[in-house]
Amino acid sequence: MQTTVLWIYIVLLVGGGLIGFVRAKSQISLVLSAAFAAALVVCAVPNIFEAGFRKNLANILMAALLVVFAIRLAKTKKFMPAGMMLIVTIAALALRNIRF
Repeated sequence: MQTTVLWIYIVLLVGGGLIGFVRAKSQISLVLSAAFAAALVVCAVPNIFEAGFRKNLANILMAALLVVFAIRLAKTKKFMPAGMMLIVTIAALALRNIRF
């Protein structure tokens, strides 16, 4: 389930970067979403690193994105897109780290 959640998050992250680029012509949004997505893809693919390292690296990257989205939400005070991605990031972190 952890890997599935991570892949869904990667798709949402890239989709958000693309929407930011198309609507606001924000190249930084596109570049950063692609860079973080690429790093998270490395965490999602087995046999590149050991499982514990991949999980910790993904958690660190997602925590960094959590901070970025929180800062953007505080700065713009607009829910879309930073607020939505903040909630999605919290949900993804929770689902990846809670044992059922």
